[in-house]
Amino acid sequence: MQFYNLKTRSHVDVEEKDIRKTKMVRQTKNGEQVRYALTANYGGSKLFKFVNKDTFDNTSVDEI
Repeated sequence: MQFYNLKTRSHVDVEEKDIRKTKMVRQTKNGEQVRYALTANYGGSKLFKFVNKDTFDNTSVDEI
């Protein structure tokens, strides 16, 4: 899967075995906000890729 590395300012391909998914939930004054993200470690950098709920549910990697 392709991630964008902010340090090198380039796209990198990460193997699916190195990817984990996480759900970030926070309280706002209007209720609860949920953000879905895929995370990976690549070359000592932690990479994030924000995705929609459908992509999050259909990705078959472990959840943190």
